[in-house]
Amino acid sequence: MFEGMGLGGCILQAEYKFFKKAMMVFFFSVTTPFGIALGIALSSVYKENSPSSLITVGLLNASSAGLLIYMALVDLLSADFMGPKLQGSIKLQIKAYIVVLLGAGGMSLMAKWA
Repeated sequence: MFEGMGLGGCILQAEYKFFKKAMMVFFFSVTTPFGIALGIALSSVYKENSPSSLITVGLLNASSAGLLIYMALVDLLSADFMGPKLQGSIKLQIKAYIVVLLGAGGMSLMAKWA
């Protein structure tokens, strides 16, 4: 849900024409149903414990996690941390770093049960 809200906000803020924005929204909203249909189609031939399946799932999970970490650090946090408001106050920078570390720790803690 939060990724969808973030991507939707980025699409709205982008300086693209209506057709390009509509295409982005279309492809974003089609990917999940397409993935579900593909999963249903492949469920009959998928062997959960085979070595190739485990390697494939591991590679896909690792690439997904890497992309999310990259997007969070480079696209989202860097814009906030390099802004003039945060750059002008050391106290605010320290508070922001603490909150980011607490958030990352909370997400790591939640991942233990996921």
